[in-house]
Amino acid sequence: MSELAAAPDKPTIGEVRANNRFDADRLRAWLAPRVEGLAGPLEIAQFTRGASNPTFLITAGDRRLVLRKKPPGQLLASAHQVDREYRVMKALGETGFPVPHMRVLCEDESVIGQAFYVMDFMEGRIFRDARMPGLERAERAGLYDDLNATLARLHQVDWQAAGLADYGRPGNYFERQVGRWTRQYRGAETERIDDMERLIEALPARIPADETTAIVHGDYRPENVMFHLTQPRVVAVLDWELSTLGHPLADLAYNCILYHSASESWGSLTGVDLDAAGVPSESQYVAAYCARTGRSGVEDFDFYLAFSLFRLASIGQGVFKRNLDGIGNADAAFDNTGTRTLAHTAREVLERGG
Repeated sequence: MSELAAAPDKPTIGEVRANNRFDADRLRAWLAPRVEGLAGPLEIAQFTRGASNPTFLITAGDRRLVLRKKPPGQLLASAHQVDREYRVMKALGETGFPVPHMRVLCEDESVIGQAFYVMDFMEGRIFRDARMPGLERAERAGLYDDLNATLARLHQVDWQAAGLADYGRPGNYFERQVGRWTRQYRGAETERIDDMERLIEALPARIPADETTAIVHGDYRPENVMFHLTQPRVVAVLDWELSTLGHPLADLAYNCILYHSASESWGSLTGVDLDAAGVPSESQYVAAYCARTGRSGVEDFDFYLAFSLFRLASIGQGVFKRNLDGIGNADAAFDNTGTRTLAHTAREVLERGG
């Protein structure tokens, strides 16, 4: 979904993949009475990068829409829930939070083969490279400042008033999450990784008592945010597949992995002269968020950061196992270095300072 506009590293849009093809006439017949302004036949192209839920550009005359659907095949019940993505973005849009305008949700799989939703296409900039090359220092500073402000704004949305009281389970967030990602890791384990064993042992004992609950995005970073074409402000937050009710500091810490990750494909600020680039340091970024949300600071931020790295390592282990089993990305390298690196970084963060 982070392919939805012309970006500094231009989106890749191509023909619909064979396993994702569907009947355009049948889709048009279903959409016509539900989405106004459709003229002529539908032209369908597929965004080719990112997004575990296949995403398509729908063109009808001068009208451009985006369709996002479940992938084909047998799916886990808890995965690829496009209905949840639609629901949270629709609710947030009604509060004025920057998300694409939701048009319609279809849970009738007979229309195109899977459940899907349709939203407005948006123009904007997306930076897959967290260093945002080619910009002036002041503009880069403004972009990072609004990235921070938008996250703080999300966490201050009244989720009960927005109709999302049942969107997740308030309370015991980290206890449940550490357990969940430990089980996910064990289910995909292919080798013993000592750093993961240490994290699985140590993280539960470090869970803070703070039980703050907010809408959390789950994958908040520059690649999943669309900025205005010319101004340093966020116009849409994208990719809500991992969103739920949870602890807001999980989102903040996940965003701060940029300062610790060496993966350019995921996003990295390591090795950057932050002051010269106009990018806040990690401590400055956290302080700005705290000021915006009324926090005096964050006690044991290392726990939140280590947890976020552990979670990402567990996800990486699952991807690696699927590739080994021949059901993942055919072009992926059969190398689990990424998981081991994330686990090692997480352990170092958790144990630093004694």
